[in-house]
Parts: sequence; structure tokens; C-alpha cells
Amino acid sequence: MRKMLTGLAVISIWLQGFPVQLTRTVTAQPNTLKVTSVVKPEGAATEEIPDSQRFFETALKARDDVPDPTSRVEALLAQMTLEEKVGQMTQLEIGMVSQGKGTKTKIDPQKLEKAVVKYGVGSIINVTDEAFTIDQWHDTIRQIQESARHNRLKIPVLYGIDSIHGVNYVFGSTLFPQEIGMAATWDPELMKRAAEITALETRACGIPWNFSPVLDIGRQPLWPRFYETFGEDPYLAKVMGVATIRGYEGTNVASRDHVAACLKHYMGYSFPLSGKDRSPAWIPENYLREYFMPTFQAAIAAGAHSIMVNSGEVNGVPVHASHYLLTDVLRNELGFRGLVVSDWEDIKKLVTQHRIASTEKDATRIAVMAGIDMSMVPSDYSFSDDLIALVEEGSIPQARIDEAVRRILRLKFEVGLFDSPMPDTTLKSRLGSPESRAVSLQAARESITLLKNSDNVLPLAKGSKVLVTGPAADSLLSLNNGWTYTWQGTNAGLYPKDRLTIRGAIEAKVGKQNVSYVAGSTIDKEVNIGEAAEAARKADVAIVCIGEGAYAETPGNIEDLTLDDSQLKLAAAVAAAGKPVVIVLVEGRPRIIRRVADDARAIVLAYNPGNEGGQAIADVLFGDYNPGGKLPFTYPRYPNALITYDHKPYELQETSFGNIASRPQFEFGEGLSYSTFAYSDLRVEPKAATGDAEIGVSVTVKNTGPRPGNEVVQLYLHDLVASMTPSGKRLKRFARIHLEPAQSRTLEFTLRTDDLSFIGTKNKPVVEPGEFEVMIAGLTRKFTLSQVP
Repeated sequence: MRKMLTGLAVISIWLQGFPVQLTRTVTAQPNTLKVTSVVKPEGAATEEIPDSQRFFETALKARDDVPDPTSRVEALLAQMTLEEKVGQMTQLEIGMVSQGKGTKTKIDPQKLEKAVVKYGVGSIINVTDEAFTIDQWHDTIRQIQESARHNRLKIPVLYGIDSIHGVNYVFGSTLFPQEIGMAATWDPELMKRAAEITALETRACGIPWNFSPVLDIGRQPLWPRFYETFGEDPYLAKVMGVATIRGYEGTNVASRDHVAACLKHYMGYSFPLSGKDRSPAWIPENYLREYFMPTFQAAIAAGAHSIMVNSGEVNGVPVHASHYLLTDVLRNELGFRGLVVSDWEDIKKLVTQHRIASTEKDATRIAVMAGIDMSMVPSDYSFSDDLIALVEEGSIPQARIDEAVRRILRLKFEVGLFDSPMPDTTLKSRLGSPESRAVSLQAARESITLLKNSDNVLPLAKGSKVLVTGPAADSLLSLNNGWTYTWQGTNAGLYPKDRLTIRGAIEAKVGKQNVSYVAGSTIDKEVNIGEAAEAARKADVAIVCIGEGAYAETPGNIEDLTLDDSQLKLAAAVAAAGKPVVIVLVEGRPRIIRRVADDARAIVLAYNPGNEGGQAIADVLFGDYNPGGKLPFTYPRYPNALITYDHKPYELQETSFGNIASRPQFEFGEGLSYSTFAYSDLRVEPKAATGDAEIGVSVTVKNTGPRPGNEVVQLYLHDLVASMTPSGKRLKRFARIHLEPAQSRTLEFTLRTDDLSFIGTKNKPVVEPGEFEVMIAGLTRKFTLSQVP
């Protein structure tokens, strides 16, 4: 199967007043589709959008040759004293150089001089307690960089920030769905575009370093940072992760509209045994390499410039103290050349929490020798003082300090700080532009996943009398979750007044006269459930918006995945009123809804879609957008029946002991549409392969429904017999496509030998001869591999 010449179709449309281009690239040969659909802002360059693997491989290579700063780094390093070098390895939070809170935060000249001039601090991070205006960022960064010019060597400060789902610490920025929602789009080109906008708006503040993306794998749904992941599958996550890196860093990270990425959180952080944040993980090494390493390995291959370390411990060893993971694996095996930075206070926590060191000085020695280059101290100068003492007494060699400082200086040169340390104020006009908001709206729409639609109750007629109820119905907090204007995202007063909640968007779409609103409950308390049930009796349909509020990291720990009882009671009472119920789930992790799922006529999962999410949800509910999102994780039915899609076949089979795992509420990759799609003519060639032969797979997809729609074609592979018990299936390729009614396309994929591999008992990739099964939408075909390279 050979790649054919392509043509490009571009349709200009308007989405809620925002001009965009809907771009679809199709091959010249009839009925052959090579690509998927994306939305680009008007005037943006058009390009072929490949299936997941072609996008991935192109993104890996999409880096220009930029000037090598090695000679400049070495010349500067040769002039530095020990104190100046250790200063570069020190990272402080902004409160160490400022006074006041929020928009009243002001740089304190004396504190700034102590940090930047006396101690020569290399990096400053974060906000005090809430977002800044862009003018405030410009003033803050300008004063910091001006202070750095008073250093003997005039080394600029590297400022870092958590732009998690857009530039969430600057007012007026564009906010996107959280990562788990972006994963539900299965659209890496759209992910790349969102990351490009985030990079531009971060640079517009004068900040060149972004602590994102999160590349941890979401296989433990209790974990409170689940919504920051790209889901449970390493292939989907690595494709979306590389798309994010390419969007952030572009082909030249020094350009004025890109930033250096910081991969988080290397490695194993997202799989704590208890589900609680920063608690121990127990992960066999072959499992660690199979599921948790691929995202980081791919992002490193894509050229990511920095990496942040897991705050927890894996198999009894805190990762901040693991020479094996930070040096043997990360440096020597994966070939990472960039900067390794600690997470918040995590060297101190080797003493206070992990108890592997009795003093902070000893913890500093352990962490630096393990491979930490820069310490997010972040609220005192203990790291700097201890590190100087350790070098002077010979506990840490000067060569290790030079190694770390080389990496820090290299990053500063590569992001252009030595040449242009000051904010580019001309970018201010591009912050939160209508074009960027259009991309955010499209991302929110593409993410929305229709999980149930009995009797085609959706889409709703715009003349319907609608009850809107539930704690997520009138809340921008739920739509965004944590990392929104504050760390926890819980200050409602900071959210923009011109963005629509779900309630507001529905009222705008069908008229306030057709909408009744009753709160029903808060996230965890009953309010007026009886009133909501009574209002449901008077309505044609009840839209029950339930889920979670805002939280981030440890404060988001929960004891039970089951949705709060008050919300389940609300949904049950409204359903008992006898009118059709549509449940809209607005949540960062899969909260169990078993008690109310059967009574609902439709279930829509919105994840945390961002500030444009209310509009996107209303568009889907009333048929102005045909949903096409697919689950990036398995949605559990019971709190103690957690299973991922790539389970072993016998886990869902009756055994002689009568044991069978509970089937999930919804399957990974599941998602309905207002269209229907028929799959046919699955072909695999050759049927017998040897050595490094490529396996060609093709399938035809037809839109058999009455309206245009998007479909995500998912290719899975099943190794029928292996020396380690094989999974029932593993995702290997996907493509998001757009089809008009009655339109069909044939997609072609290519599998290679490494797609057939698994991590064996010796913790290395293994490819074994045998029989394999290709699976696409219920169709299956087999092929055999008779020899391995």
C-alpha cells in the first residue's frame, strides 16, 4: 500500500462569531482517505493531517537546525565561581522577591537584589496566589531581568510557569479543555494548535518556560491529577504528548511565540497504590517500561528541553533520590540532554516525608548526585548554602556542578534569553484573541463524548421546555477545574463574566422562557431536590449537570470514586418525575454513576472543557454540533472493579471458581454520534510476514446516518500467544475523520515490527513469532509473523 498524491479541500465557516477554516485533506484517488479533520484559524497555513502514526513520526522530525550554544556556554561557565554556579541551580518562588498578593503583588527591590544579585538565583517561578494581568507580568519580568543585569556575568533569570490548559495564570488568556478532554478529541493536530496558542500567550507574558505537559498515564482513576493526563493508553498519550511538545516548542524554541516544555512527572507518579496524590507506587519494572516510559521516551525523542521529577516514590525509592531512574535510564538509556528540575520542596521532603535522609544537607547531596540539576527549593536559600558546603568539603564533585550548570545555561541560550530577555509587549494584542477562542471552542466540542442516547432523545428540539439542574449547571469552576486563575481553581470571583455556563448557554440558545433552573444540590449537599423534581414534571426534558468542582493535586484526594450521594439523589428524583433525563457529566475523573445511569435516557461526558465549554455543551445537546469524542479511559461501574481496556482476556471470562471481573460502565474508545458509521472490507497484507516486513491494514468507513459527522477509527492489535500473558488488545493506530452522509472512505495504516513488541521478563522489548489479530470496530483479520529480526 503506497501513499498517494493528495488534494486539499478548505471550507471557511463561522463558529459563534469566530472565523475559522475547516480543513480536510483527501487523496486524489476516489474513496481513499489519508487524513482527519481539524479546525484552523482563518489565515493559518493548511497542511495534510496524517493518521496518528504519520503525524507522530512527522512531529518527531519537525525541528530546525538552530545555532549550537556550546561554545558560548563553555566560555561563560569558565568564568563562573562556585557560588555563581550554585545560584544557577537554585529556583525560588515569586514570593521570595515580592510583596503583596494577587494583582497587588509588587516586586520588592531589596528581596529581588538578595535573590538575583547576591545569590545569583537562576530561576523564579509561579504566582503569589492568583493570576496576574499581562501588564503586571510585563512589569514583573522586566524588573527581574533588569536586576539580573547587575550580576557580574549578567546571566538572565529563567522564569517558569504552569500553563496547564492554556495560560491559566494570566487574566484574559485562552483556556482549553484539560488534557483528559483534549485526549478525548483523538485529534493530535488540534492538540498541537492549542499548544501553539498556549505557547504564544505564555511568551506574550515574557515567560519562556512552561511546566507542561503532564505525560503521566491515567490508569488509576482515584488519582486527583487524573484530568491532567492524556488517559490510560500509552500510544494515545504519546501521540498527543508529542503534538503538545511540537506546539509548545515549534521548530525553534527561541522564537517569540514558542516556549520550552517541561515534561511531568518523570516517572510512575500517576499510579499510587492507594490512589492518593504523592503516595507510594509499586510498579514492576517491565510494567513501568511498558506503560509509563513510552510517553517520556517519545517526548525526549521530539526534543523536549526539560523534565520535572515525580514527587513520590516507586518501589520504595523516592524518584528524586533514584540514580537509576534519573541517570541510568533517563540520561544513559533514553538519551535526555536537557535540564532536570525538582518539584516543589521535594529535596526537603526526602527528610520530612520520605525519611531517607536525616538532614536537608544530606538530602541535597543525594538528589544532586542522583541527577537533579535545579532545585525548586522554593522558599528559602537552604539549597544554595548546603550545596556550596557539600562541594567545598568534597561530598559533591565540581564536575557534577558543572554538568548541571551547562544544562541550565544551554536552556537559557536556546530559549533566547541572552539575546532577548525582556517581554515582547507587541504580543499583548494577541492574548485571548477571537481566533484563539474559536480553537478553544472547537476543542471543547470535539472532546464531548456521547455515552448513551436511548431512542435518540438527543439532539433536543430548540422549542422544548427544559429543566436545567445540578451543581455543574451554573459553574465555570466545574467547566475548568484546577489550575484556573488560582492553583485550586476555586475562586469564582476571578472567572470571566462574559463566558457562559451550561445554564447560560442553553438559555441563550433556546430562550430563557423555555428554561427553568433549580440548583437541586451542591457538589456534596442537598439543596432543593424536591423543587427540582417538581420542575421536571412541568418540563419536556430535564438536563441534570453533575460531577465535580475544582481541585488540584493533594486537596483533590477522595476516598470513593462514587459520585457524591446528594447528586445521585438529585438525578434519581428528577428521573422519578417521569420525563426524559439527560445527564451531563462535568468531571476530571470517572465518578461512578451506576445508581442513575440506567434511568437516564442520555449521558454526555464533557470532562473539564474550559471557558468555552458551556457553549460547546449546548451546541451538542441541541444538535448544532454532532459529537465525536471518544473515551480516553475505561469508565468503571463499581469502585472496586477498576480495569483498563488492555486487560488480559481471562479477566472477563468465567472461571472454574466462578470469578469474573465486572464489566465497565463504558469502554475505552467508546463514544456515540448523531450519525452512524459502518465499517467494512478490513484487509491485512501480507497474511504471513517475516523479519522487518511492514504490515498494511486498510478498512472502509461509511457514514450511514442523516448528517455529517466525525468518527475516530481505532486500530487494535492482539498478540494471541506470547511468553508473557498478552493483553486482549492494544491500541496501535487511530485517525479522526469527517464524513458527509453516505460518504465512504478507505483508510490505510502501516504496522511495523516494533508495534508487535512487548516488554519481556528481562525488561527489554521483545518481538516473538506467532499469530496476531488486527481489530477495527468489531472486524478482525489475522496474520502471522514467522521470523523476527
